[in-house]
Amino acid sequence: MKGFIGNVQRLLVLVMLVGLVLAGCGADSSSGGSSDELTPITLQLKWVPQAQFAGYYVAIENGYYEEEGLDVTIVPGGPDIVPEQQVANGAADIGIGWVASLLPHQEQGMPLVQIAQIYQDSGLMLVSKKEAGIESPADLAGKNVGNWMGGNEFEILALFDKYDLDPNLDLSFVRQGFTMDQFLSGELDAASVMTYNEYQVVLAEGIPESELSLIDMNEEGVAMLQDNLFANEEWLEDNKEAAAKFVRASIKGWQDAIEDPEAAVDAVMAEAEEGSSTRDHQLVMMEEVAKLVIPEGFDIANIGMIDDDKFKQTADIAYQFGVISEPADLSKAYTHEIMEMVLK
Repeated sequence: MKGFIGNVQRLLVLVMLVGLVLAGCGADSSSGGSSDELTPITLQLKWVPQAQFAGYYVAIENGYYEEEGLDVTIVPGGPDIVPEQQVANGAADIGIGWVASLLPHQEQGMPLVQIAQIYQDSGLMLVSKKEAGIESPADLAGKNVGNWMGGNEFEILALFDKYDLDPNLDLSFVRQGFTMDQFLSGELDAASVMTYNEYQVVLAEGIPESELSLIDMNEEGVAMLQDNLFANEEWLEDNKEAAAKFVRASIKGWQDAIEDPEAAVDAVMAEAEEGSSTRDHQLVMMEEVAKLVIPEGFDIANIGMIDDDKFKQTADIAYQFGVISEPADLSKAYTHEIMEMVLK
């Protein structure tokens, strides 16, 4: 009997030990797992993988997100994908877009707020062959001028307005395709180009810079801010620290991409669809993108900062040309809070 009681006692001790272990596991589960668990964040791109987004791919490649405790998934964009909609409906936490696209979605009531500005200058220009005689914007009168439209035309419209040119009467303002064929064939006297993409296509066709004229939206004072980072307000309310960690790691990625464009392009090409671009084109794109992220005289340490005056200029142009029906409420359109957390 004595041996039986001893066995029972040992069994009870064993049961208690197992119970303590299970209770401990249950406590870990209810608190969200171990402290080493990474916080998932989904980033929605504006377009397909290319050097335009190199900083984010470099941040993944170099482990910067993981160092911040984040598990970041980058979702490619495309012609049928609207980043603002993806972030608003919760399919992504953070998106990349142009401010002129963000503003109308905010006006429609989508819970979106800008948290960082990656491109400090506009990459949009008008290119023409010198034989067309377009030495200044005033010379666009009577010419065929192209743009992709669909929200990309407002800087050009502001340019026309500055020079008192009516796009319906004084010139022919037409939809431009996503290749440069119309310009190369002479169908367009002036075509819209991004410094890091279409302009490089023109040069690659063998037309030397000496035979081209350029109109820069930044120099003309009609530039609108482009690639930014925005978040779902509802998600951001509970995830400000995670957002700051994401932006901090992304900035490190951009700093590395600018300092080592070769490695940055390697990271991009590893994700790009096979045959969608060449490494040489992406390398030139990276070099041009760097000039928009850190324009001449801009401190690389301030990547991501939102310039109040440039944002207001963008919002004013958007209102002027009906992108938004009411002046933007700048106190709600963007916040400095996340960047302030990043720079602490």
